[in-house]
Amino acid sequence: MKIRVGLGYDVHQLVENRELWLGGIRFEHEKGLKGHSDADVLIHAICDALLGAANMRDIGYHFPDTKGNEFENIDSKILLKRTIELIATKGYRVGNIDATVCAERPKMKARIPEIQECLAKVMGIDVEDVSIKATTTEKLGFTGREEGISAYAVALVEKD
Repeated sequence: MKIRVGLGYDVHQLVENRELWLGGIRFEHEKGLKGHSDADVLIHAICDALLGAANMRDIGYHFPDTKGNEFENIDSKILLKRTIELIATKGYRVGNIDATVCAERPKMKARIPEIQECLAKVMGIDVEDVSIKATTTEKLGFTGREEGISAYAVALVEKD
């Protein structure tokens, strides 16, 4: 069996009049993330980690914001499902995901199991293979000033 790992990172600005989506789950919050798609930083970081592990470039390469309306306001769960299909073309499947969201607010702790369930279902893997963590930056930087949210992800992929 061959295994590979990939690292993903994403950041989006918090703005008024947008819904806030994290890990495929909608959060009630006074601001949402700005982006061409639904701007789900957690899913975007996971997609980049998976694509990196399979040596298939990044999310912007496969789902560019320059393709007119094709990906505008798209649900990032669709992008994640397509990413799973893309890595499968090279014979890879997801081993596990470990990801961290950096945000002062909203607090995510209570919703992490819901995020894990959602992501596991989209990726077709066991919920035990999806680790999600949340942290703050102790009021430092753009995250601490609540100007944006970032996410980091590591993915392990396997092929026989």
